Amino acid sequence: MPRLPARFAAVILCFAPLSLQRGWRHAEVLRIGAILAPGQRAVASLLRITGLARERRFVNYHRVLNRAAWSGRLAARLLLGLLLDAFAPRGPVVLGLADTIERRRGKRSAAKGIYRDPVRSPHSHFVKAGGLRWLRLMRLVPVPWAGRAWALPFLTALAPSGRYCREHGRRHKELTGWARQLVLQARRWVPERSLVLVADSGFAALELLAALLRRGVTCGTRLRLDAALYAPAPPRQPATIGRPRTKGARLPTLSAVLADEETPWRRVTVPGWYGEADRTVEIHSGTAVWWHAGMPAMPIRWVLLRDPLQRFDPQALLCTEAAQARCRSSGGSSSVGSWR
Repeated sequence: MPRLPARFAAVILCFAPLSLQRGWRHAEVLRIGAILAPGQRAVASLLRITGLARERRFVNYHRVLNRAAWSGRLAARLLLGLLLDAFAPRGPVVLGLADTIERRRGKRSAAKGIYRDPVRSPHSHFVKAGGLRWLRLMRLVPVPWAGRAWALPFLTALAPSGRYCREHGRRHKELTGWARQLVLQARRWVPERSLVLVADSGFAALELLAALLRRGVTCGTRLRLDAALYAPAPPRQPATIGRPRTKGARLPTLSAVLADEETPWRRVTVPGWYGEADRTVEIHSGTAVWWHAGMPAMPIRWVLLRDPLQRFDPQALLCTEAAQARCRSSGGSSSVGSWR
């Protein structure tokens, strides 16, 4: 068993409640090896880097993963606590949400499915990839010596395919349903901190955003340029019959705002654009209500982003919590202006 400095041993010992005393010694070796091993973190690699490549009873270390009973949810909660203590003891907690495909083959990988490959699929054609779909919730922290923010995963869930659920008689849960469950679990772990979620366009769903907004989670994601945006509902007059209105007049789409030559743009400089040099971009912002038939009305703040040199396509971003507070303070009137 390798000897660790007291500073590192204290971090490893935080996970001692997960395992029984008999299996903790093997689990501790695997945790140390997972930190030190480069590349693929198989059990053999973990034993090799900790100096146990010739261990005769190596099967005991495999049993930590395939036989030992331990709670992955409790491990995620302990890991999140360590990340908050180390990188953000106070202030808002910024989380990232993303799905990834683990390419697996074999009869034992029953939950695998066929999905769109986000890496090899350009805008022109669709590339499929088979494997397991994992959804990860990550803590986004700025690392000074790296020059960018790192995504440190602490909670991961397997999202089985629809075919797997049908074959096993289970109800299929969409990816947005898994996302809602993971984020609300993190919300219960840190109820006293403000939570900010950053995700890609796959999670720009009204039901998901409404469920998270009710629990006080601020969401930022990409928005479709053809999304149906409306002005906030006007004040309800006394003695009015019927349901209260949820939206006002229809607003121009973001693609129309982008093509309008009279749209005022503001130039801002983004420091360290994707870990590179500073880049100057143009933005235009406003508030609106995003609504679709049968879905809840969502007050949002949208931001149009474009490059004056046309090095990337224009993008639309949305934020939920700030727009809701702004609509309440303005008495229900719409506000379209520059970014604040």
